[in-house]
Amino acid sequence: MTRIAIYPGSFDPVTRGHEDIVRRSLYLADELIVAVAANQEKEPLFTIDERVELLKIALGDLSGVEVRSFDGLLTEFAREHKAHIIIRGLRAFSDFDYESQMALMNRQLDPDLETVFLVPALHLTYLSSSLVREVARLRGDVSSLVHPAVDEALRAKLGG
Repeated sequence: MTRIAIYPGSFDPVTRGHEDIVRRSLYLADELIVAVAANQEKEPLFTIDERVELLKIALGDLSGVEVRSFDGLLTEFAREHKAHIIIRGLRAFSDFDYESQMALMNRQLDPDLETVFLVPALHLTYLSSSLVREVARLRGDVSSLVHPAVDEALRAKLGG
């Protein structure tokens, strides 16, 4: 039986921390779907199509990884793709409260869906998309924090 996992997020933009979680997720699943959420409540810097494309570029060297967008319930998306594992990254203990609530709700909606929490590599624990966006907006160097294509897209989008 093929183990299919989903790593959902907004990925606005994808960071080296996200890449780390994706690579390590491949030890747990045969196939990984990186699912870009169309979250209407957030005002993303990049469109959903841009985020999908940047993820495809950043993760292009990995086999067993597919990038897709989705809108709606994660549990429905998981069911459609026959996935039984949700991967979530935890940067800090403060993330756990929200993430555990989401995991419990997802299990309520689909009892066959398990959530696995992964902690990023130590040197990436402080890293978040919002922090990268803020530093990039202020014309700071984020080249070590993101794939070169993402760095270029940030500079193009923010005029740097």
